[in-house]
Amino acid sequence: MASLKGLLALEDGTIVKGSGFGVEGLAEGELVFNTSMTGYVEALTDPSYAGQILMMTYPLIGNYGVSSEDYESGRVQVEGFLVRELCRKPSNWRCEKSLDSFLSDNGVPALEGVDTRMLTRKVRIYGTMKAVLAVFEGKPEYTEDELLGLARGQPHISERKLVTKVSTDHVMLYDVDGDYTVALIDCGVKRSIIRHLLRRGINLKVVPFDYPAKAIMDLDPDAVFLSNGPGDPVMVPETIDTVRKLIGKIPIAGICLGHQIVALALGAKTFKLKFGHRGSNQPVKDYLSGRVFISSQNHGFAVEAESLKRTGLEVTQVNLNDGTIEGLRHRELPIISVQYHPEAGPGPHDTFFFFDEFMELLKEG
Repeated sequence: MASLKGLLALEDGTIVKGSGFGVEGLAEGELVFNTSMTGYVEALTDPSYAGQILMMTYPLIGNYGVSSEDYESGRVQVEGFLVRELCRKPSNWRCEKSLDSFLSDNGVPALEGVDTRMLTRKVRIYGTMKAVLAVFEGKPEYTEDELLGLARGQPHISERKLVTKVSTDHVMLYDVDGDYTVALIDCGVKRSIIRHLLRRGINLKVVPFDYPAKAIMDLDPDAVFLSNGPGDPVMVPETIDTVRKLIGKIPIAGICLGHQIVALALGAKTFKLKFGHRGSNQPVKDYLSGRVFISSQNHGFAVEAESLKRTGLEVTQVNLNDGTIEGLRHRELPIISVQYHPEAGPGPHDTFFFFDEFMELLKEG
């Protein structure tokens, strides 16, 4: 196979050259970085990365290959992928295919041999940027100026309704003969979240992001669970409206985008983080126990603390790196939410207790 080449263009005028892998093609999206040392398969298949070009800060990626057991959805969700060095000969007993083959099978262009340290510093200093990644064989189809034009001309991530790309379009049932049944609103749910709920004996009725409140109540659930998902939470007004109509009628819990939607439904506001939190090493302090734990995170937006007045919500957890809100609960109603990913996938298991708290919410009604 002939070697592929690649170019990355950022909206600030930066052009980076490297070696291509995956497939030939063009990828547009917001450039973000993930600080995890492992878990690239879970990250690549996480629906929350829709609309983004993902860059791993750890320098060697692909050394343990790809196992389908690690998929968080049925396909690669990122638009493009960036690494410092690609391992082309993985070695692991679980390995089913190489990372290069995995991206090729999913039609995703990727770039290696780039200075990911420089790019990460740039994103940390100036914030996430619109970017275009081009992978080609021989002569490039686009000039550098044309790529810069494409990078600058694409819509901002806050202008894109990305949830429509990753949500189910029909109701899905998971019956484990449990004592409780939960309606899970799918904004791009990770398989790890579904597994954790099923393991606790919860029957699931997974519904699309725009499923109406009345239709959800007609399913006769014991609670409603809001999943993670991509993009700006204000771009899913249908889900916000649904949650607003469900408040006070049924217990509600949310993770990541679901956490933000809960806050918006109660009258709070959200804002875009400069470069977001993406990785499996984010420290969070729990106010209720005083404990500090390490969490897995993937989000570019957060709830505005000042906007919580008169919402009935109180902060239960904060990020120790920047003080942003990581957990909320309602003072009177059975509503809890967290910004991080308690299901890990990948990451530490410190935060599994969120699902235990959700079980208590179910038992209390």
